[in-house]
Amino acid sequence: MKIGYIGLGLMGRPCAMHLLDAGHQLTLYARRQSTLLPFESTNSTLCMTPADVAAETEIVFVNVSDTPDVEQVVLGKDGIIDAARPGSIVIDMSTISPLKTGEIAAQLKLRDIHMLDAPVSGGTTGAKSATLSIMVGGDKPVFERILPLFELMGSNIVHIGGNGAGQLAKACNQIIITQTITAVAEAFCLADAMSIDKSKIREALLGGFANSRILEQHGQNMIDEDYTPGFKAGLHHKDMAMVLQTAGVLGIALPGTAISAQWLNVLVGQGDAELDSSALYKVIKKLNSIKKQ
Repeated sequence: MKIGYIGLGLMGRPCAMHLLDAGHQLTLYARRQSTLLPFESTNSTLCMTPADVAAETEIVFVNVSDTPDVEQVVLGKDGIIDAARPGSIVIDMSTISPLKTGEIAAQLKLRDIHMLDAPVSGGTTGAKSATLSIMVGGDKPVFERILPLFELMGSNIVHIGGNGAGQLAKACNQIIITQTITAVAEAFCLADAMSIDKSKIREALLGGFANSRILEQHGQNMIDEDYTPGFKAGLHHKDMAMVLQTAGVLGIALPGTAISAQWLNVLVGQGDAELDSSALYKVIKKLNSIKKQ
């Protein structure tokens, strides 16, 4: 297939590479030219605008940072909507507002352009290993057409419902992840306060009901104090703001989510937006005046 891919950062780059490795021809656009460098020696076409990508392809993946970025790429000047042919498919793998996703899909539909929202979970590790969890919203027949491409990137692919449903699933994902990271950080601070070995605590908990991917991966990050980003705190902070904004529009109280989001506010506010979200441990440890263990 002739496929377009827009957004080639930490998540988009490996996903696009999987499509290339499967033999698909890619047409690419990225705002930062440096992210295109890994593709210069591949069978790819590099474009100057998102509209140029849409003009050359029938399927366009979008993987950018935030809701305004998706709006600009899809609906803005020189955006996808300016050049996409009727029957084309736009697949947004970013994490953005579920409500805004519905509005974007409605505008595309007026031009007979289909849209799937397909946010992912699994971080850069999952993107590189093609084991992402992909949560999809949009028309079921369109999803079924794209499923073979999703299978090149992920191992758990679920059609949730109509447009916006995939983004809502990702919001739920972020609620659970953020509160679990915070819980692991608090548990480890309690262990620190009694000078108990956190690695032994983690080992014991991995064998019981407290076991989770968060305890396994982020817990180890906290023990090693290695905050190399699998998912940057700044992006996580953005996601949680989106979750709380959506909840506000819907009139839904999410008190636990609000508290854990405040920890991310502190982490980003102290200049650590580029660290992994597991650095929440640093924030809670500092609050409790716990020295390095």
